[in-house]
Amino acid sequence: MPPQVKNLIKPLFSFRRGVIFLTLFWLGLFVLVPHVLVLVTSVLTPDPQHLAVWPVTLDSWARLFDPLYVEVFWHSLWLSAVTTVICLLLGYPFAWILAKLPGVWRGVLLFLMIVPFWTNSLIRTYAIKLILGNKGLVNTLLVGAGITDKPVELLYTPFAVIFGLVYVLLPFMVLPLVSSFDKLDRNLIEAAHDLGAGWWQRFRHIILPLTMPGVVAGCLIVFLPAMGMFYVADLLGGAKNLLLGNIIKNQFLVVRDWPFGAAFSVALIGIMAALMWLYFLANQRINRQGGLDDEGI
Repeated sequence: MPPQVKNLIKPLFSFRRGVIFLTLFWLGLFVLVPHVLVLVTSVLTPDPQHLAVWPVTLDSWARLFDPLYVEVFWHSLWLSAVTTVICLLLGYPFAWILAKLPGVWRGVLLFLMIVPFWTNSLIRTYAIKLILGNKGLVNTLLVGAGITDKPVELLYTPFAVIFGLVYVLLPFMVLPLVSSFDKLDRNLIEAAHDLGAGWWQRFRHIILPLTMPGVVAGCLIVFLPAMGMFYVADLLGGAKNLLLGNIIKNQFLVVRDWPFGAAFSVALIGIMAALMWLYFLANQRINRQGGLDDEGI
């Protein structure tokens, strides 16, 4: 290799190593180290003055199995699961419509869907509180139309929490689905139609399997944040509709029991890691089935 070429390649390799080093340094300092500190804090002893002190104890982890917190966990899991299902039922047909629209109209609808993100989600949650309140828009319309004689209690209910979570997280379901529909081979659908397959058969055997990566990705992107959005539950759900994020926030900022809050945080991270692992396995299985189908064709 000529010396001039070698002199050009060396800076490229050094630049690549520098970028890799900076990326690893950033992830280690701002991702790995904080997680290790949270893990260490979870096995320390709570202290009113110093927040967490030695000796090492597993009392905080044992408290996770208290029936009160187990009930909060299942309630949070239920709220997040219902939110994910509703987002999927609304987002799937919407993404299908977006994928079939011409470029201009598709861009307009995507723009309208993303515009609310220009406003802070906390402010938008306050707006939902005004809409669902006893003197809000919904109750004003219901009473004005004569459907009810008095305002309906919508705030501080599971419905309000789910409504707020769906409003905030729906775009995160739609975007992965749109990407999956873009990759969908229309020729397969047309071939199935020509062979006499009905709409349900086409959807079940072609559309749904090929868009399953987007479904799984969208469900994870919605389900995981839903369990930690404490401000939505605080503003719309009241004290009876808590998420795991509310427990963590209260332990750190109100009760000042940092070890127990850290233990809850690590448990939530473990749940997220397990779901990501399931997503990885599902992707592998889908890709493997796709490869087998291609071979069969």
